[in-house]
Amino acid sequence: MMQHVEIEIRRIGLGVKLAAIMLIIAIGSCTTIGNASPIKLKVSPSETDPAITKADESHIILRDGNGGSEHLLLWLTGTGGTPGEGAGPFFKTALANGYRVIGLSYIDTPAVAQICQGGNLKSDSECAAHFRQKRIFGDNATPLIHDKPQDAIVHRLTALLTYLVANDPEGHWDEYLVDRQPAWRKIVLAGQSQGGGMAAFIAKKYEVAGVIDFSGGWDYSAPNKIATWYSGPSATPTDRWFGTLNANEGAAQAIADSYDALDIPRAHQLILNRPSSMTPHTAGCCDAVYWDIWERMLKLK
Repeated sequence: MMQHVEIEIRRIGLGVKLAAIMLIIAIGSCTTIGNASPIKLKVSPSETDPAITKADESHIILRDGNGGSEHLLLWLTGTGGTPGEGAGPFFKTALANGYRVIGLSYIDTPAVAQICQGGNLKSDSECAAHFRQKRIFGDNATPLIHDKPQDAIVHRLTALLTYLVANDPEGHWDEYLVDRQPAWRKIVLAGQSQGGGMAAFIAKKYEVAGVIDFSGGWDYSAPNKIATWYSGPSATPTDRWFGTLNANEGAAQAIADSYDALDIPRAHQLILNRPSSMTPHTAGCCDAVYWDIWERMLKLK
């Protein structure tokens, strides 16, 4: 049973030839990180691989101006969102805690919940897993969406990192590639809603540094039955997982059930209810009223 409580946390505190836009930015309380202003890059997916033609909104990249070797925070937006939409305060908190950030542009419509329902779910109880497998890894696991292999989240990330290695050498992006694949153990995955579900699905397959799931996913294998992929084996140890939900959002109980199925420790399941001008479903990732909770999760404690 989901408890209606809020977790309170004690406050502790180009040589480069980019066709993309490079800006030196001062970000709120993070104006000086490692004695240098953060650098913001925008790179469209098609610049990293001309075969990518869909969802070509620019990736957002933020890093310490010193190009240090921080953990990489990979952000996956919710359905119909854009890579940096609304998450600026969370990004600032990540930068202040020594991360670099990639807001990845990917195909986020239609959503899993829009496809894996009704007759589609009745004919394939693993519809959600097949959907996510195709959208994330590019496998032709379902005919219900028309994503191409080059559209896949992992391909987009790999292509972007490869591009950054070549075009932003001061960023030392090669630290995040191993054998031409993402160095997952140096990556913390974070996402909201559908993006949170994508982060969770990746973390089940690969061992990552951490997972921060904001109201992410409530896939079903049958009406009112949480999808079986949530309870499958996980490459990422459960103590590196965090999940938030708002006590006032409509899918709160289903999200809580999915977190239990993922075996996220109860102490890492954070139920939120602070006053916010944002909708309950989006406030957890995007309203700075939760900065102290973001800090706790980013510290992976």
